[in-house]
Amino acid sequence: MSTTRRARHDVVVVGARVAGAATAMLLARQGHDVVMVDRADLRSDTISTHQIARTGVVALRRWGVLDEVLASGAPALRQVTFHAEGRSTTRSVKDRFGVDHLVAPRRYVLDSILAEAAVRAGATLRMGVTLDGVRLDDTGRATGLHGHDRNGGLVEIDSRFVIGADGVYSRVARSVGAEVIDDRGAGGATQYAYFAGLPWPGLELFTEDRGFAGVLPTNDAEACIWVCTPEADARAARRSAGSAGAAFAAQLHRAAPALAQRLQAARRTSPVSGMLRTPNYLRRAFGAGWALVGDAGFHRDPVSAHGISDAFRDAELLAVALDHALRGDTDEVTALAGYQSRRDLTLQEIFDLTCALVTYPPVPEFVELMRQLGRAIDTEAATLAAQPVPGERDLAPA
Repeated sequence: MSTTRRARHDVVVVGARVAGAATAMLLARQGHDVVMVDRADLRSDTISTHQIARTGVVALRRWGVLDEVLASGAPALRQVTFHAEGRSTTRSVKDRFGVDHLVAPRRYVLDSILAEAAVRAGATLRMGVTLDGVRLDDTGRATGLHGHDRNGGLVEIDSRFVIGADGVYSRVARSVGAEVIDDRGAGGATQYAYFAGLPWPGLELFTEDRGFAGVLPTNDAEACIWVCTPEADARAARRSAGSAGAAFAAQLHRAAPALAQRLQAARRTSPVSGMLRTPNYLRRAFGAGWALVGDAGFHRDPVSAHGISDAFRDAELLAVALDHALRGDTDEVTALAGYQSRRDLTLQEIFDLTCALVTYPPVPEFVELMRQLGRAIDTEAATLAAQPVPGERDLAPA
């Protein structure tokens, strides 16, 4: 075992992907000493269908990193085609709140861009660090973390605040005892793979009874092809087909037969990934010396394609609240209770719509829920666009 590596910072963020990197970037831009730790190499992929809804694109524009995302080769998605009940409708993405397109970058691209932006803002990034637990003092307050690096060396980080941005199975949440305050169960499954060799003119959505599928054009002239179904259907297909690839093909053929036919001329470039059980829950977002952001605090089924936008929205809310607490403008409990209150209020409508969608009602009702989802996202994006940008002074030219 190598020597313990110890450090002290204002904030330690556990998890350096979209939620953690965005939070660290915004806190660093506000002048705080932040360290991000992640056990993975951010150039690796993670399970995600990675469509960014309008709210998320607005956030990227506000933070000054949207151009970098587009420069990575992730295409600007300016049209959406919806296939339902034997009809296909194509619409252009309207210019609203400063953006006229959507985007779906690969996660290893997006995560790296955000982490690098956080480092440019002054945050420290330590990869290859696995969290063993959050350190608590005699009063139960979080005072830092302990973990180990790839070589088995002990890592100790002291901090005023610990942020858990470490996903659905958050070790931070478990360490501090963050309870689930709203559990809607897990009724859906999502599976996807990447394909090359065809033109991908824009985002496409297909709905059939008990199935929802789509095309997300992404980096390297590939597309993420995904299918959402009830969990029971996905497990039955897996048992019947005998392999993830065969089950995916069968479910895609059922949910989007025209797309499945087109893909015969394409080339699958990845294994099938996804989740056969996608939970819908809300955890308590804060306690003495700690807070949760991203999937660590809130997760809903990917059927609404809103996870990255959730992470970005909540990163801003948390960064603003923690800035007030760190500066002493507001006491910690008031600041973080305000974060949780605003988080819970702003996510509620889309959470409710997601949980309604994942019951897979008859197609006309499913389509109407999708229309309501679109309106809710526009309302959310408008609210975000009207807020001051955390650390905006640091985006101005020198």
